[in-house]
Amino acid sequence: MPSVAVKLYSVFFKFLVKHRLQSRIQNMLDVDSTGKSDPFGVTTRPEESVAAVNSLFTDGVATKDIHIDAFTSLSIRIFLPETALSSDAADSKPKSRPRASNRRLDAVAESGSEHRDHPSRDLLRRNSYGPPGTANSAVVDPVNADQARRNSYGGFHEVESLKSSDGGVYRGYLPAFEDRRENFRKLPVMVQFHGGGFVCGSNDSVANDFFCRRIAKLCDVIVLAVGYRLAPENRYPAAFEDGWKVLNWLAKQANLAECSKSLVRRGGAGGGVGGDTKKSDGHRQVVADSFGASMVEPWLAAHGDPSRCVLLGVSCGGNIVDYVSRKAVEAGKLLDPVKVVAQVLMYPFFIGSVPTHSEIKLANSYFYDKAMCILAWKLFLPEEEYSLDHPAANPLIPDRGPPLKLMPPTLTVVAEHDWMRDRAIAYSEELRKVNVDAPVLEYKDAVHEFATLDMLLKTPQAQACAEDIAIWVKKYISIRGHELSY
Repeated sequence: MPSVAVKLYSVFFKFLVKHRLQSRIQNMLDVDSTGKSDPFGVTTRPEESVAAVNSLFTDGVATKDIHIDAFTSLSIRIFLPETALSSDAADSKPKSRPRASNRRLDAVAESGSEHRDHPSRDLLRRNSYGPPGTANSAVVDPVNADQARRNSYGGFHEVESLKSSDGGVYRGYLPAFEDRRENFRKLPVMVQFHGGGFVCGSNDSVANDFFCRRIAKLCDVIVLAVGYRLAPENRYPAAFEDGWKVLNWLAKQANLAECSKSLVRRGGAGGGVGGDTKKSDGHRQVVADSFGASMVEPWLAAHGDPSRCVLLGVSCGGNIVDYVSRKAVEAGKLLDPVKVVAQVLMYPFFIGSVPTHSEIKLANSYFYDKAMCILAWKLFLPEEEYSLDHPAANPLIPDRGPPLKLMPPTLTVVAEHDWMRDRAIAYSEELRKVNVDAPVLEYKDAVHEFATLDMLLKTPQAQACAEDIAIWVKKYISIRGHELSY
């Protein structure tokens, strides 16, 4: 049985969440009465404790936030593990002196002399917060401007260090792409969807930030935590469509990065500094610069391998993952180079009109009881579509999309004291019937969200769950020839 502390916290948690859900219902009624709705939406609530981004590898993982859709509030938080800074060659060869362009930014002490030798670089440097000092008024030599310009897909040979002085200088990791001999280590990409019953939670909450950092380090992957639009401001299918948009955005990023690299290579093929460069080659270089600066995400371009993509969903995020996987199966090669090689459903938010044994026995279980979750479904589904057998809610209804045999390998995590467990297990059994690798990890004396809830994140069971997920995921993301190393 769960500890006394967990039981007491569960009582307080239920009271708090029910109060918030009632507030959402009142807000929904106010919106319906005025007839005004905001398609832009919200991805977090004022009561959420938000973790600040940190683009340094202070704890082994760097993070940054990106708003990826101009018409909605859809955003992602990228978690880049420090292991990405080691080259591929270092994995198979003895360790050698690390290249400067792959060092941790705060470790480059000798960069101070570089700035003294080349003072104009500070004027030409592009950074996240605008140029420092009076750089905007500086006169730059137009002949050398294109060569010196720094953009999202280019940079100097050395990684820029953190400057001790303030003034808006970007203080995080930024790959340097101009060295064509550079071999950046490519990591698989994991797209993560947080829980919260579609009405609360966020990708940048303290709990979700902690969980994603843990997964990024254990699985050795780049994690994209999705900030999808919440209900009731944006009901079904908003959150599901946001999940599919992220996968398409990832495919677009991969294609743009490859296109930009190709343009840079062709642009630089005409000659070096001081050499005779054709006019067309110079034009290609400018196109690559402008293109990369506005479109290419440098962390993903340098280190992401979308051909090894894993989807992970927590609670209601598991429902989104199941939808996105089905859409990926339907899209097929249209999604290239993104390939969903596996998915992880952590205590998915499944329900149905015919109750299972656990839905009857554990209806009043810890943290999230059945009545509370039905209220969340009423806030999420449009009134005219409300049904516990809605395709978004019940994975076992017939005629629900592509055949199950085409689904990717699926790991399902369930908790002993979770009323949703039986339906998740039944879905896993259906996948195994059609020869899909679909194991179930069931944790004794565990409750819903035992591995992701803020109070339970640092328990041994939460750590063990993350390690178990990493062991299974690495079967599908390891480079061929290294599968047995795990």
